[in-house]
Amino acid sequence: MAKFNPGVFVREVRQEFAKVTWPNAKERNVTMVMVLIMVFLLAMFFLGVDQVLSTFIKWILGIGS
Repeated sequence: MAKFNPGVFVREVRQEFAKVTWPNAKERNVTMVMVLIMVFLLAMFFLGVDQVLSTFIKWILGIGS
């Protein structure tokens, strides 16, 4: 079994961290807007599915108006 060396681990983490490319402000903002749009669309989709299934189940069980 290989021995764990904390010094080597920290050095390797720093080397990998140096390879990370961070997005600039424009990329970050565009990505944030796209995520917010997708979250809104998915929320509306699941709201619609929930309403349809709720109505269908109430109709099957004879509950409500």
